[in-house]
Amino acid sequence: MTPLIRSLRDLFTITLNDAALARLQWKDFGNGLCMARLASKGEAELLLYRIESEQPLVFLRHEHLGGEIYLILSGTVEDEYGTYCEGDFVFLERGSTHQPRAARGTTILVLWPNGIRLVD
Repeated sequence: MTPLIRSLRDLFTITLNDAALARLQWKDFGNGLCMARLASKGEAELLLYRIESEQPLVFLRHEHLGGEIYLILSGTVEDEYGTYCEGDFVFLERGSTHQPRAARGTTILVLWPNGIRLVD
């Protein structure tokens, strides 16, 4: 299942408000990955992920129960399908799996319509 990818860099510039980001309630996973839950309803979640580790961070392999939509706000993300940069909008279909990697300074806005399931 190849993702649908569209760069939005030609349409707008992303500027993060560091003061506003600092006011969010971040969960630190202890490995350089932090998450802030922006909204949730039922199984749907809107999240921000920040990578603060010195080494590239590898997420756990997961399946998208209802798909995954994300926008790279800063930095880069790689997975089995490609490399995505700031301003890239990515849609992965229901049932798709991947194991993304990201470097320090990466911030990602993620929507999971029906959550995820960790896979081996």
